[in-house]
Amino acid sequence: MAEAKGNSLGKLGKLTELRQRIFFVIAALVVFRLGSFIPVPGVNPEAMSNLVNGNGLMDMFNMFSGGALSRFSVFALGVIPYISASIVFQMMGSVIPSLQGLRKEGESG
Repeated sequence: MAEAKGNSLGKLGKLTELRQRIFFVIAALVVFRLGSFIPVPGVNPEAMSNLVNGNGLMDMFNMFSGGALSRFSVFALGVIPYISASIVFQMMGSVIPSLQGLRKEGESG
């Protein structure tokens, strides 16, 4: 009888972990959907919508992004801004000596 009670408590602990993971996934989806409606500043949304709707390939990308590309939202950019900033920082590091010193410091820089 004691073994059965211990087993049920173990299963209960697993359910709470599963519940937490499901809530996290739902929260992440809600944040992503809200972020897909925040447009990038300085972009004409009508022109971007016309560009996406006119081309078959761009229309397919828009379909896979859930319509975020036609609105050109912040989350439609993905990791491209990070990569661009990294490239620019590396190029500026060879021109500006103080940035070159920061680059040589590694992760702490």
